[in-house]
Amino acid sequence: MRSRELTSLILILTVTGLALWINWTPNENFFGRDVRIRLGLDLQGGIQVLLRAAESDFTRDELDTARGVIERRVNALGVGETVVQLAGSDRIIVELPGVDNPEQAVDTLRGTGRLEFIDSLGQYIPDGMLVRTSSSPNPTLTEADGITNTEQLGPIFQSITDGADLDTGAVQPAFSQGGVTGSRPAVSFAFRGDSARNLATFTARSVGQPMCIVLDNRVVSCPQINAALTDGSGIIEVNSEIDRDNILNQLKYGALPVPLVIETSRSVTATLGQESVEASVIAGIVGLTVVALFMIIFYRLPGILATLALLIYTLISFAIYRFIPITLTLPGIAGFILSIGLAVDANVLIFARLREEYRRGRDIRNALERGFKESWPAIRDSSVSTLITSIVLFLFGSSFGVSIIQGFALTLGLGVLVSLFTALVITRTFLRLAAPLFSDERSWLFGVERRSAPTAA
Repeated sequence: MRSRELTSLILILTVTGLALWINWTPNENFFGRDVRIRLGLDLQGGIQVLLRAAESDFTRDELDTARGVIERRVNALGVGETVVQLAGSDRIIVELPGVDNPEQAVDTLRGTGRLEFIDSLGQYIPDGMLVRTSSSPNPTLTEADGITNTEQLGPIFQSITDGADLDTGAVQPAFSQGGVTGSRPAVSFAFRGDSARNLATFTARSVGQPMCIVLDNRVVSCPQINAALTDGSGIIEVNSEIDRDNILNQLKYGALPVPLVIETSRSVTATLGQESVEASVIAGIVGLTVVALFMIIFYRLPGILATLALLIYTLISFAIYRFIPITLTLPGIAGFILSIGLAVDANVLIFARLREEYRRGRDIRNALERGFKESWPAIRDSSVSTLITSIVLFLFGSSFGVSIIQGFALTLGLGVLVSLFTALVITRTFLRLAAPLFSDERSWLFGVERRSAPTAA
C-alpha cells in the first residue's frame, strides 16, 4: 500500500469514526456541543405568526432591527430551531417549533417593549388598562380593545421616563421582599441619563402617592411610592412567573423601533410531521437500496465500493446536519435524498470512463487514473451549477420569506460538497486499494471485456 492510499484511508476512517460518534453518541453531546436532531415546524409542530408593521412611516433598516429584536425575544423563550425573517416590505414571519406555551410566545412577540413610568395624577389606574402617554399619545388599537379612536382612552399622562433610556443589562428576574402580599415574582430595572434623574426627582416629591408603570401603553401596576428611587432603579412586581418572563423578555432584548400587530397566527400539529418523517425515512431507505442494487448489478465490484462510499456519505451528511446544526424540514429531507442521486451520478461518470479506458487496452491502474482525470470536468461543472442553484434558492428564501425553500437549498448544497469528497477521495481510495486484485482474467469484476490491443498510456 502506497503512502498516498494509506494517508487517504486514515482520513476516511477518521472522518467516518467522527460521523459515527456524532450520530450515535448516547447523550447527544459531542465535546460539549448539543448534537440533537433538530426538526422544523412542519415536522415537529408549533406555531407560525405573521407580524405586520402597524404604521407606514418606517425604513427597511428599522424593520430589520425589529426582526433582530423579535429573534432575541423568541430565543430567550428557550424554543429551538426558530425562524424569524422578513417577508415582503412590511411583514415578519416567525416560526416557533414545539412551543409549550403558545399564548406567552404570542404575547412576547406582540409587545413593542416600551417601558414608561407616568404621573397618574394621584390615581390608581387598574392593571391592564390602555392609556395615552406624552411619549406615546396614539397607541395601536386592536379589536380586543373595543374602541376605534385613541381619543376615547382619556387624557394624556405625563411620562416620567423614556424607554430609550432603559438599561437592558440591568433587566433581570427577581422577587419582591415580602410585605403585605408576601414575596412575588418581579423584574428589576434601571434607567440612565435624564430618565434616571427625572425618576429620582419625581419619587422624592411624591412619597405616599401612586406612580403607574406602563408597558406598551398598558398599565402593569400602580405601586405606591414608599421612598425616592435616587439611582433610577427598582423592581416591577407581577402576579405570576409567566407574566414576569413575558415582561422580562420584552424589556431585556430591546424595544421594537416599529410597532407590530399580529396579522395571522396558526398552529401546526405534530401528527402530520410524524407521518412525514416516517414516509421520508422509508423513501430514503428505498432510494438507497434501489441505487445500491443498480450500482452493484451494473458495475460489479466498483458498484460495491461505491455503495460503501454512499453509506459513508450518508453518515457524514447527517453528522454535519447535527453538528452545525441544521434544522431538518420536509423540503430539507427532500434536498438530502436528491443529493444522494447527485453523489451516485459522480460515481457513474467515473466508472463509465474507467470502463472505456479499460476497453481501449490500458491496465487497470492507468484506466482508473485516466477515468478520474477525464470525468473530473463533467463532475466539477455539474456540481458548480447545482451549487449556484442552491445559493440562489437559499438567498431567494432569505430575501422573500420563503423559508420552505431554504431547507431544501441548504441540504442540497451541502450534499453536493460532501458528494465531491465521497467521489474524489473515498471512492478513488477504495478503487486504488482494490486495483492489485484486478487482472484480465478477472475483468468480469468490471462487467466488461477488452476490445482492442493495449495502447500506450
